[in-house]
Amino acid sequence: MFLRTAVLTPVVVAALVAPGAAAAPHAAGDGGPRAADGWQRAGDDITSGISGLALASRADGATHALVVRDNKEPGQNRVADLTYRPGSSAVVEPLAWAGGGEPVDLEAIEAVPGATDEYVALASRGLVYRLKVTGSEAQVLDTSPLPAIADGDDYESFALTSRHGRLAAVWADRGAGKDRPATVHAAPFSFNTYGEADFGPVTTARFRAPYPTGDVRHASDLSVTETGRLLVGSASDAGDDGPFDSAVLDAGKVSVSRSGAVRLSVDTSPDVLRTFKGHKIEAVECVPGTRTAVLGTDDENGGGSVNSARVCGE
Repeated sequence: MFLRTAVLTPVVVAALVAPGAAAAPHAAGDGGPRAADGWQRAGDDITSGISGLALASRADGATHALVVRDNKEPGQNRVADLTYRPGSSAVVEPLAWAGGGEPVDLEAIEAVPGATDEYVALASRGLVYRLKVTGSEAQVLDTSPLPAIADGDDYESFALTSRHGRLAAVWADRGAGKDRPATVHAAPFSFNTYGEADFGPVTTARFRAPYPTGDVRHASDLSVTETGRLLVGSASDAGDDGPFDSAVLDAGKVSVSRSGAVRLSVDTSPDVLRTFKGHKIEAVECVPGTRTAVLGTDDENGGGSVNSARVCGE
């Protein structure tokens, strides 16, 4: 995953109270019991979790990111700017959704390499949104479906990786429990002359997380490192009050040839890099040039939190 080519201009907005309306930015919560283990609150209730995260910029020890939230009702916030600094308090500035109907259940977001302030966001049923962030708004430029959508698919992850000037997209149906593994997809990616997301031939692989167990979502998010390693977040969700449990796994490799061909390799016995009890991780984003990933959680009634861990490149 990649930083944008320009620093995101700080915005002066916060919680949406009606479609297109906004209030003032705030530091979410007081940290509570999470502060001791590095987790910073990014939201205090079921409408303010983090279901996806894309890096925007880094400066003076702070990471700026865009986050999406899986809200479904009119007027609830869909996308927000997040400022994260280890040892401090997360600052969240919700943005207004503009240029189209409010999406239902956004689950992932990714910065577009080589573009300024442009993102691709994904809803759980497979609808792809191309977004442009300008000031206090996330403007919809285009919408299009994922390829290879199957009955019952529920998507929580999307990543873009670039090699040799070529882009590839990686995404996954999350899977559910022992009977339904995640289905990971990879394909060449571009935008056509109409600005629509254009996917090439799709490669598919099954993935089972060895941890956690029980009510597991085998792929709650994914990230591709600079060396092409595929990291997958997995999470267990027993209901809106938990208990929750999560892991980040080294799950395989994604490669892009000079001709743009995409190869996906998924390990049958992935390595568990870190576990995170008490949290449902739904965002894993490797920071280029480091071994660090920024992690976001959607802990349902417990709100959302952000943290970092050295899992990229381990």
